[in-house]
Amino acid sequence: MGAAYIISLVGVLSMGLGALMLAPMGVSLIYGEAAWRAFLGGAVVSMVSGAALFWLFRPASGHELSHREGMAIVGISWAVAGLLGGVPLYFSGDFLSFTDAVFEAVSGFTTTGASVLTEVEKAGKGVLFWRSLTHWLGGMGFVVLSLAILPLVGVGGMQLFKAEVPSPTPDRLAPRIADTATLLWKVYAAITVAEIILLMAGGLDWFDATCHAFATMATGGFSTKNASVAGFNSAYVDWVITVFMVLAGMNFTLHFLVLRGRWNAFWRDEEWRLYMGTFLGSSLAIAAGLWLLSELGLGESLRLAAFQVATILTTTGFATADYSLWPPICLGLLIPLMFVGGSAGSTGGGPKVMRILVVLKQSLSEFRRLVHPRLVAPVRLNQHNVDRQVVSAVYSFIGLYMGAFVITGLLLAALGMNLVDSFSASIACLGNIGPGLGSVGPAGNYAHLPDLAKWLLSAVMIVGRLEIYTVLVLLVPDFWRR
Repeated sequence: MGAAYIISLVGVLSMGLGALMLAPMGVSLIYGEAAWRAFLGGAVVSMVSGAALFWLFRPASGHELSHREGMAIVGISWAVAGLLGGVPLYFSGDFLSFTDAVFEAVSGFTTTGASVLTEVEKAGKGVLFWRSLTHWLGGMGFVVLSLAILPLVGVGGMQLFKAEVPSPTPDRLAPRIADTATLLWKVYAAITVAEIILLMAGGLDWFDATCHAFATMATGGFSTKNASVAGFNSAYVDWVITVFMVLAGMNFTLHFLVLRGRWNAFWRDEEWRLYMGTFLGSSLAIAAGLWLLSELGLGESLRLAAFQVATILTTTGFATADYSLWPPICLGLLIPLMFVGGSAGSTGGGPKVMRILVVLKQSLSEFRRLVHPRLVAPVRLNQHNVDRQVVSAVYSFIGLYMGAFVITGLLLAALGMNLVDSFSASIACLGNIGPGLGSVGPAGNYAHLPDLAKWLLSAVMIVGRLEIYTVLVLLVPDFWRR
């Protein structure tokens, strides 16, 4: 392991992060806020420290990036991004402590949307824009964004791409990985612009439309309103954001193929069919429950159900209603969605629909094998056999994921939180969902948690965003040995 090499590249990413802080500084200047100094200070801290790391540990030419170094760079970079991203938030004065500022930044970059702001609308425009921008950057991946830059310092990117997008089989859309990253970002940006235009057509100003589009496409959940999307009191805005949350939860490779004219790409994909079936089936079932068991009309029931299913399934975290007050059957249908997540290759968090599909298919194969002991029934996805090693890795991931959920919940309970708050905060942060249940539900936030719990959940958000292995492998001693 080339420790100096890893440090130097983390320095490059830190410089890039500092440059990005100039955008919210510009927003603060536009609105005449003094917080522009906070973002200038954060940019200086990030760029100077990054430049120092790169200069002191700059790599020799010709060094080939290894698989292990790629994972180390990604894991460390996300932690550094959270720490440096919290610096301007702390300088702004809108956060009570550096712990709160880092928690908010990590929540932003990991697209979790768990917030410690109790009065969102009192925060500065620059701060709100930075929160949303961290979402947008983290959605497609801060490291993937940098793949177009890293070749300039002699770095091959496939190792970073595999660590950043650790779905069963990351897809290349072009022979060169930098070109793949560029294509993905173009699709991502195009859909974001389309949502901004539609939201502005619904009466939102450019600031609110941009911030919510950034948060939607990243499946993040930070809003500029205390009441989240409900603050706009607009059925049109609700439906627009619902549609784009669903789009953001799909594999972006499929979006690219459709834009290239392969109109059947969605339907041919088994994961997409399960994803859409889960969304539509859950939405209709919950809408029926709301319509029959509450005083809501059919149209409003459908709108609230579709929005809430989309925000939880895609791990976005927006809110138009306090679902913890819904009839028990409706809440009971929502909770399992927290353990599903978006599609592989999407900006959504959670275990991913692809893994759930593999587990379901493997379970059906085992049933058939019980009836026909000599039957050879490999798991097949999209008419291709899935390698046994991939199936084994999926089961290992699910085991680690559930283990992380339980351990985090118990640690939070040991810090004095009640069980509902502890375990809902655990899955909400591990799955990058944001709101949980109880005091951390859609009507609450994470401000009241002890500092130690915030640091723990910050780490858990990064573990969940990088899908367990990329972070936990850094704790294995053999990983660092030659």
